[in-house]
Amino acid sequence: MSTVEQPAVEVDGDKLMQFVFRAVDEVGATLNAALVVMGDKLGLYRALAAHGPLSAAELANRTGTAERYVREWCNAQAAGGFVQYDPDSGRYHLEPEQAMAFTDSDSPAYLPGFFQLALGSVIDSPEITERARSGEGLGWHEHVHDVHEGCERFFRPGYNAHLVAEWLPALDGVVDKLDRGGLVADVGCGHGSSTILMAQAFPRSTFVGSDYHEGSIETARRRAQEAGVADRVRFEVTPATAYSGGDYDLVTMFDCLHDMGDPVGASRHVLSTLRADGTWMIVEPNAGDRVEDNFNPVGRAFYAFSTLLCTPASLSQDVGLALGAQAGEARIRDVVQTGGFGRFRRAAETPFNLVFEARP
Repeated sequence: MSTVEQPAVEVDGDKLMQFVFRAVDEVGATLNAALVVMGDKLGLYRALAAHGPLSAAELANRTGTAERYVREWCNAQAAGGFVQYDPDSGRYHLEPEQAMAFTDSDSPAYLPGFFQLALGSVIDSPEITERARSGEGLGWHEHVHDVHEGCERFFRPGYNAHLVAEWLPALDGVVDKLDRGGLVADVGCGHGSSTILMAQAFPRSTFVGSDYHEGSIETARRRAQEAGVADRVRFEVTPATAYSGGDYDLVTMFDCLHDMGDPVGASRHVLSTLRADGTWMIVEPNAGDRVEDNFNPVGRAFYAFSTLLCTPASLSQDVGLALGAQAGEARIRDVVQTGGFGRFRRAAETPFNLVFEARP
């Protein structure tokens, strides 16, 4: 039997080394996610922001940590450009922009939760790898705590910055209804950040938050008590296709529709619970309709999260449509219209989110 020889492929040595060093940078970035979470949990960034410039020994002393660990952490952060180093004094400090990104939880640029979510996803990646062989899913409730807490910490600053000031006003007539006293269902509410934020902004309205994850609902109930809105906010453990109540003026879904196993079923249930003049607000990750539209830093991160979190979550549920975090406007529109809604439009957007308005 004769064989066909494949032509030799010429490798460009310079391009190969460029790729190798890019890969080295990727390894450093992967490890740095753990270091950012470490710095956040140990208070290293906060101490640098409040008291810097500091030597490694001074930083360790202020945070009650071991100097030898802190020195290596500082050098890794400086090598990656996450903190600044002065070789003459041997001290480290944060630029104002870095301090805001790592220590100001009210800033829309606050980053620790993003890294915590990424680290939790990586921790769970061996399990995802095995399930990728069979096509099985992995439910949200099966992930480590850093995924749950990191997700809420990542999204909350964006909601604080945009939800009340920009997104709700972009919807037709919704703010007036909430000012007068409306009824709102916040579906897939997680820890309840979005629900509580709306309740604080609209004291005459009543809110029902729902999520299938019992642990998240327990946290949401506690936070509603702490925020002083528990008299107008109720949380329930239930899937998106079966939350209770009806005659809602507004139903909201924040960064969760694409995670659902049956988003069309959820769409139909939303329609059945809305008033005739009600509104469904859908907040989804920012994505273009074509795959190549999302070949950018935001798309890269969201495709990675989609592989490790969103797609497995959907596959773990009935139907398992698995829209993915980069579903794009056309696919969301199709889900909404298949569910029976007659009107759909993009109402607002940020670099991280698209905000859609659907009406019967």
